[in-house]
Amino acid sequence: MSTEPPPRVRVTGPPRRRTVPRRLVDAESPLGEIYLSSLLAEQGRLALRVLLVLALGVASLPAVFFFAPDLADLRPFGIPLAWLLLGVAVHPFLWVLGTWYVRSAERNERDFVDLVTAVSPTEPEKP
Repeated sequence: MSTEPPPRVRVTGPPRRRTVPRRLVDAESPLGEIYLSSLLAEQGRLALRVLLVLALGVASLPAVFFFAPDLADLRPFGIPLAWLLLGVAVHPFLWVLGTWYVRSAERNERDFVDLVTAVSPTEPEKP
């Protein structure tokens, strides 16, 4: 009563063809220079926004403790509040800020690439 199991069958999806993007705008053309300067300006504005949030969030903490000295006397868990904020709470804030910056910068670059490249009109676009 030993029956052989049926042979294995490999199940695959339909064949996929990758489309090769072609450049619509050369980076060294006048239009390409305008697009590139626009990308650089947007990346610069993003960096300034991140620095502003960093300055307001972290650099203002010493000023808060200077103008409200009663906060400096607080000791949650026996540790001064200033140490907790500047030594512990700053790290997750910096991580979130860095993640936000990287994702925004990559989105700007993706939008730029989408602007200057396109799918060849002879091949259908694949998702």
